Parts: sequence; structure tokens; C-alpha cells
Amino acid sequence: MGPGLITASADTDAGGITTFSIAGAHYGYALLWVLTLITISLGVTQEIGARTGAVTGKGLAALIRENYGVRVALLAMVALLIANQATTVSEFAGVAAATELFGLPRLLTVPLAALGVWLLVIRGSYKQVERVFLVLSLFYTTYIISGFLVHPDWRVVARAAVTPTPQLDPGYLVLLIALVGTTITPWGQFFIQAYVVDKGITPEEYPYTRMDVSVGAVVTNVVSLFIILATAGALYTRGIRIEDAADAALALEPLAGRFASAIFAVGLLNASLLAASIVPLSSAYAVCEAFGWEAGVNTSFREAPAFNGLYTFTVGFGALVVLIPGLPLIPVILLAQTINGILLPAILVFSIRLAATPRIMGPYANGPVLNLVAWATAAATIVATILLLLATFLLPLLGVQT
Repeated sequence: MGPGLITASADTDAGGITTFSIAGAHYGYALLWVLTLITISLGVTQEIGARTGAVTGKGLAALIRENYGVRVALLAMVALLIANQATTVSEFAGVAAATELFGLPRLLTVPLAALGVWLLVIRGSYKQVERVFLVLSLFYTTYIISGFLVHPDWRVVARAAVTPTPQLDPGYLVLLIALVGTTITPWGQFFIQAYVVDKGITPEEYPYTRMDVSVGAVVTNVVSLFIILATAGALYTRGIRIEDAADAALALEPLAGRFASAIFAVGLLNASLLAASIVPLSSAYAVCEAFGWEAGVNTSFREAPAFNGLYTFTVGFGALVVLIPGLPLIPVILLAQTINGILLPAILVFSIRLAATPRIMGPYANGPVLNLVAWATAAATIVATILLLLATFLLPLLGVQT
């Protein structure tokens, strides 16, 4: 257990919780059916990355360099570093928002969070780090508790989860696409493959990891379901609109009780800490793989200076940016989403092509059925990404509010 559950859980980060919260608060249960499709897509894309790592013993960045050249790898790494740095800033912004809900200033909590994250990964062993990540993944159950506290009508929920209800409303379409984009990410593809390699999983052991990946995809979207249930039941029914997850936590208190509000905020803090640990790790893994440098959680600064140095910089800079007075965090988050949106289709194409190549994968290459599902997932993700980018830039120019 580990790579699949941890990667999928970290996909539900501060930005993801905001997206799911807004979906529930603004559209009730109308987007629940999308989660069923997202669960399948996440499971397929993560399985491909995990299997490729177990069979080849190499990360995605290393395979891109070996099979597509140094220039392609360099371009992918530059884009990934920019996107991951912006995403790391948004995670520490989530830490700040969550702790400020409890009356704690970000000048205190953000540096402490950054120090804790850094000490865990740089000073801890692989097993210690993985155990902490798994414990943090368990804390996502706070959202399940929040969902039950608003007493949803389960018959209506079950019907909404399997009944597509598309709308032409621009805000609905943007949220639909954003639900996909916040769950399937470029850094997630790099991280799960590198993490499987770092853990030393072999093809013989892979069936257990495949089970872990499947469980992770289901669990993370069950959590997403309950985030939507919590905000739909407490906010949508009363016509309350929000801008982010912190707004959702505040709005829950007078409607669902102080306990529901508090555990929603605790969930936001936990998700931000987990992702703030993992997103910089994906950067360090990917860059070191791309250029053949030593990498691994068990390594010291002397053994892997680039890996540990890059992780330190990404965490430190991300925390420092959040402390800048008056910094407009929304444009930073938008930058991360935009770059991730541009990068994701190419990364998925690389992942699928590598996993389908017998020369690389041998008997573990994608079969016809898995190839069909994988390419359908990639095509849907590419279309969703293009629509999201168009909506991000075109709709505001047309004066449409989303």
C-alpha cells in the first residue's frame, strides 16, 4: 500500500477542495455524475504510470529523455517546474487559509508547515515518509463526516451519481472541466511512476500496487463526493455562493454546526500539507530522472545534492511567496492550472505510448482493450483541457461570468 493511495489523495489538494466545494455550493448534486467517469479515468492513468515504473525501474522523465530526446525532456521539465512551483504556492495558501480560520496568523503557521514538510522528507527515511503520507491520507475522512452531518437524501444522491445532467450554463461547463483537471494532473503522472521506482516495486509485486491504485482512485473520489454533499446540503439549498474552500468552512458553521465547520477546515489543512509535501517531490524526482542525477527520499544532500536542493528550494520559495503582503493568490493558482492544462495532454500521450511499447514493457505492455480505454481517457482529457483553456481566457473576454 502506498503509491496509488497517496498520489490519488494528494490530487484532492487545496485547489481540488475549492473546486468540489464550489461545485456543491453552486450546482448542488448536478455534477455528481462526473465523479463516476473521473474515477475510471484516474484509475486508468495512474495504473499506466505505476505499471511502467514497476516494469522498467525508471521514472517517466527518464523514459521521455531516452525515447524522445533531451530537448523534449528539457521543455517538459521547465513547464513542470513552473506549474509545480505555482501549485506549491497554492498549497501553502491553503495552509494559511485553514489556520487563519482557527485564529492563527500565517506568519507563524506557514513557516512552521514548511519546516515540518522539509524535515519530514529531507531527514526522514522512505518508510517514515510513506507512513506519514498514509496517515495524512486517512484524515480525508473528515470530509466524509462533514457530508453525513448535513443529512443528505441518499436516494437523490444515488440517482444524481449515475444520471448525467449536462447544462449549457458557462459556469457549469467550466466546473465540469475543472473537476477533471484538478484530479488528473501532470505532476501526479510523474510522481506515481517515480514513487513506485523509489519504493523498489517489481513486476512480481505489481498486482498489489495495481490494487492500491484502484483503491486510491475510488477513495479519493468518494472524498470528493462527500465534499460536494457537504456544501450542497448546507449551502446550495440556501442559495449561498462561495469563492474558495475557506469560504465553505465559514459558511458551514451557522448552517451545519461548528463541528462541521471545524472538521472541514481541518481537512483543508491536511490536504494542503500532504500536497505541499508531494508536489515538490514530483519536481525533484522528474528533473533528476530527466538528467540522470541521483534521486530518492532515502538520499542525503551529499548523495543527491540536486534532488534535495530542488526539494528545499521548491518548498521554501512556495512558503515565502505566500507571506508576501497583498499577494494576489488567484492569479498564481490560475497560472498553475493553465500550465498544467497545457502540459497534461502531452504527458498523457507520452505515458500511454511508452506503456504500449513492447520494446519497453515486454509482456506487460498495454493490451488492445486497455489501449482503447487509455486513449479514450486521453482524448477526453485533451478535449476537456482545451475547453478549460478556452473558457479561462475566452469567456472573460466575452464578458461572461463563471
